[in-house]
Amino acid sequence: MDRTVIAYVIYLAVSIALTVWVARTLSRNGRIFLADVLRGNEKLADAVNHLLVVGFYLVNLGFVALYLRDDDTVLDTRGIFETLSTKLGVVLLVLGVMHLGNVYVLNKIRRRGVMEREQVPPVAPQGWVTPSAGA
Repeated sequence: MDRTVIAYVIYLAVSIALTVWVARTLSRNGRIFLADVLRGNEKLADAVNHLLVVGFYLVNLGFVALYLRDDDTVLDTRGIFETLSTKLGVVLLVLGVMHLGNVYVLNKIRRRGVMEREQVPPVAPQGWVTPSAGA
């Protein structure tokens, strides 16, 4: 088998395994966060969590597939490691950016929900001010 094909197979196996691991971790731990953001609505939290996981898979696996192509031919074992380190490094950075983006958006939603819960309704006026004659 060609060394380039070996590098591709290893890249795909590791990238897909990393994507699945990150998605499962985010799904398991993000569900609790979503339930809090959505004020304890468990069904809605599960639905949103599932939609986020599907989107995460689509974006990351799509990127992994698009990033598979390489113009250089891997000539030796060193080339396999160099190609894999570059490709997997970029995949890990994309996974990290996706994770931070999800956390950022969910945190903004959570903050908005907390502010709405803590907001005090406006107070009725306690009296009227009479306008002055000079104004």
